[in-house]
Amino acid sequence: MEVQGKLIEKYETSKINDSFRKREFVVEYVENPQYPELLKFDLIQDKCDLLEEFNVGESLKVEFNLKGRKWTDPSGNDKYFNTLQAWRLSTVNAAVSNSGPAVTDSGPANEAIGESFSEDDDLPF
Repeated sequence: MEVQGKLIEKYETSKINDSFRKREFVVEYVENPQYPELLKFDLIQDKCDLLEEFNVGESLKVEFNLKGRKWTDPSGNDKYFNTLQAWRLSTVNAAVSNSGPAVTDSGPANEAIGESFSEDDDLPF
């Protein structure tokens, strides 16, 4: 998946333990200009360094995986968490950022495969 937006906040890298580090950042995603969304992403391990070349206020494209997990608290209640785990960051040039943000997934394109239809074709729907 990917999203384009403006870098709003970037945090320092946190060392969770001797073998794991994590860094968080926030991107403003504007699908609807009246209601911008603030999305928090995580970078882990060697990916933490990807954020160094970006400054707050810059437009960027974030490629990420959507992660989810379940946790059972000491009372036995199940809780569910989602994480947006970034794995690639790239600069968005001005021409692309003026056309608005985009969210896509890596699924197949929505193109017709095989023969094409004209207006005169009799379709069953």
